[in-house]
Amino acid sequence: MSYIVNNRIYVTPGFEDEFEARFRARAGQIDTQPGLKAMRVLRPQGNQAPYVVETEWQSQAAFRAWVGSDDFKRAHADPLPPEATAEGGGIEQFEVVEGTEARGPGE
Repeated sequence: MSYIVNNRIYVTPGFEDEFEARFRARAGQIDTQPGLKAMRVLRPQGNQAPYVVETEWQSQAAFRAWVGSDDFKRAHADPLPPEATAEGGGIEQFEVVEGTEARGPGE
């Protein structure tokens, strides 16, 4: 199946545009990684909710290889200033045990 990693990040009000722009600018640094299936940056729709950066991998080993890569170091070399994010959030890792995908009529 898949291995899902979510990074929940509480972005301080006023830094949302910069946070999103940084992900748009560096998205290409992950999309060629072996084992990556998808990456999504999810904008919160409620008060006090964090952004969620979701990556989907073929395996935990593929995710760990990304974390140990030079590309990962480059992607995280220029972080937002400390005041741009608040306490809380963090990394969550999941192994998918069951799932489905939408199918159109007749498929």
